[in-house]
Amino acid sequence: MKTHILCCLFIGFSGFMALAQSQKSINPPAPGFDLAGSDARAVQIADEVMAAMGGRPAWDDTQLIAWNFNGVRKLVWDKYSGNVRIDNLLDDQTVLLNINSEKGRVYRNGEELTEPDSVMKYVRQGKRHWLNDSYWLVMPYKLKDAGATLKYLGTESTQTGKPADILQLTYKTNNLSPGIRHKIWIDKKSRLVSQWAQYAKLTDKQPLFVVPWDDYQQHGDILLASERGSHDISDIMVFTGLPGEVFSDFTRTDLSRYHEAK
Repeated sequence: MKTHILCCLFIGFSGFMALAQSQKSINPPAPGFDLAGSDARAVQIADEVMAAMGGRPAWDDTQLIAWNFNGVRKLVWDKYSGNVRIDNLLDDQTVLLNINSEKGRVYRNGEELTEPDSVMKYVRQGKRHWLNDSYWLVMPYKLKDAGATLKYLGTESTQTGKPADILQLTYKTNNLSPGIRHKIWIDKKSRLVSQWAQYAKLTDKQPLFVVPWDDYQQHGDILLASERGSHDISDIMVFTGLPGEVFSDFTRTDLSRYHEAK
C-alpha cells in the first residue's frame, strides 16, 4: 500500500512539474507533446533552436508563408486560418483547401471539379502534400509538436565536419508517416538545425536520406533555410497580409507583387 501511495504521489508530482514547466516555458510544448518521455537535455536544445530561429513569439506571429517545394509545387499557407493554396507546377492542377476542415476546391485539366469523390480525393492529396512540404520547410519549429518524443543522442559531426548535438525525434501519432524516426543535427555554435536524416522505421540502421539544412535567411521576424541538397526549397516569402483571392481564386498570381514582411 505504501509503495502504491508513493507511486501515485510521484505520478502526481511529475504531472504537476510538467504542467509547471509548460506554463513557465518561453517555448511551451504543443498539447500532446510527450514531455514525460522526452529527455530534459533534448527539450532544452529544442528551446535553444526555437530561440535561434527567432523565438516562439516571432513564430506564433508569423501568419502567411509561401514557398516552392523542389520545383514541383508552390504553396501558400495561412497559419491562422488553416487555408492553403497548392499550385502543381508540372500541370494546371490547383487545390484550395483548409487543412483543419479538410474541405476545399480543385481545379484540374482546365476546369473546376464538381464530383464530390474526386474533389475529396484531391483535397486529401493536397493535405498530404502540405504535411510533407511544410515539414521540409519549418521542421525546426515543430520539435515540440503534438505526439512528438525527443531524445538526446550525444554529439556527432555533420557530413561537412561541423560539430553538432544530435536529437532523435519520433512520433506516437503522425498524420504523415507514423513509425518513422528523425535524426537532427544541431550546430554547436549557432544552435540552428544543420543536417537532417529520416529513417523509415525506428529500428532501421540506414536512413532514407541525409540532407543539409542550410542557407538561412531572415524572413520577417523568423529564420528559414532553403538548402536541402537535391531537394532545395526556393521562393520563400513571408507576408503580413495577402488579398483573399489568393485562397479563393484559381488564377495563379505573382506573389512578388505583394510586400513581404520586414
